Amino acid sequence: MADIVDSQTRSRMMSGIRGKDTRPELALRRALYARGFRYRLHARGIAGRPDLVLKKYRAIIFVHGCFWHRHEGCRLATTPATRPEFWADKFAANVTRDRFVQECLLAEGWRVATIWECALRKPQMVDAAAEFVSDWLFSGGNRLEIGEADLE
Repeated sequence: MADIVDSQTRSRMMSGIRGKDTRPELALRRALYARGFRYRLHARGIAGRPDLVLKKYRAIIFVHGCFWHRHEGCRLATTPATRPEFWADKFAANVTRDRFVQECLLAEGWRVATIWECALRKPQMVDAAAEFVSDWLFSGGNRLEIGEADLE
């Protein structure tokens, strides 16, 4: 299937996709800050450059986009019709890298949370997700994953 926009327009559109300070990430950051949590952003010395680092709790939080990181079973994790083999390879590499980074962080003694974009689409969902994260930070569990289905 041919692309519906020319290559310059597509390039401009793709360059506008951010890797940090995304809307879901900002929403979660605001909710956690309001609950009294303090964190570092995109720490360079830590594998995977996590979105949030809470050293006090030895915890890392990734806010993953459902499309780019392939949230299983999510309606936002669609595959483009153009160049399907390119996208399959790209998505597979993203998922493999995510798993590798998580395993490295766990081996280093970090606790790892993944919050999916679909869980942060509405204000009440952001509050619920922040409450889940808060409970997890005080509970001592090693992993946490929150998607839209976890908040319903």
